[in-house]
Amino acid sequence: MRTWKLRRSTLQLPPGGVIMGILNVTPDSFSDGGHYTDPLTALSHAQLMLAQGAAIIDVGGESTRPGAVPVSPHEELRRTLPVIRLLRERLPSAIISIDTRHAVVAQAALQAGADIVNDVNALGDPDMRSVCAEYACGVVLMHMKGTPATMQDNPCYSNVLHEVRDFLRQRIDLVSSAGIDPHCICLDPGIGFGKSTEHNLQLIDGLESLRLRDLPILMGLSRKRFLSAVLPDDPHATVTMSLRAAAHGAQIHRVHEVAPLRAALQRVYRREP
Repeated sequence: MRTWKLRRSTLQLPPGGVIMGILNVTPDSFSDGGHYTDPLTALSHAQLMLAQGAAIIDVGGESTRPGAVPVSPHEELRRTLPVIRLLRERLPSAIISIDTRHAVVAQAALQAGADIVNDVNALGDPDMRSVCAEYACGVVLMHMKGTPATMQDNPCYSNVLHEVRDFLRQRIDLVSSAGIDPHCICLDPGIGFGKSTEHNLQLIDGLESLRLRDLPILMGLSRKRFLSAVLPDDPHATVTMSLRAAAHGAQIHRVHEVAPLRAALQRVYRREP
């Protein structure tokens, strides 16, 4: 069984993988903006996701949807820190991830009790690498072509699998040289982050070719726009495509709705309820 080393624990990754529940504390995320900006409401939703089977709660304070306008680190801290502190106080055993590309936000979140830094910029910032090395936390390295504001403006690749794999390999070497334990690294091919529908499908079906150093792979398919093009009549498109990703080797599934995917993984992989 693969494992992922985190700041305070080591997460076991069974066949089919585990679920990372999305907790956006933003006013403008593409599908749930404004729902959980109040810390107590965010806490209640986190408790629900954990009860439904989430292994990780991923807290985000900046929308990275296509065309999103960046927010300042100060504003991101204002949104996320009260939530992380409350989660750590009320849910002491929960695994908490901070979804940020800013080192100052990552450091404050780790000080407040976060276990993982989930960075859409794949720790490209030297300060972010230093923070993650200091706290020995779990890290998610994601591939993104361009920026959230521009990434879906006609993304082009000569070979998307080769280019994403080469990028991730380079980032693994970069963060390892900064003192981050390779066992703390998780890889994310960045579905929907500078990719067309065809690129996304190629990445899902070629997922095992992206496995480097036997590191776990995270997939963020939840409510992505390409799903409506691929599965227009499937009300459970996120679950359907997540199972497809699991079959190709995904171990962490980042989703908004935990219960349907947990039930599907239990059926397919014959897990105990």
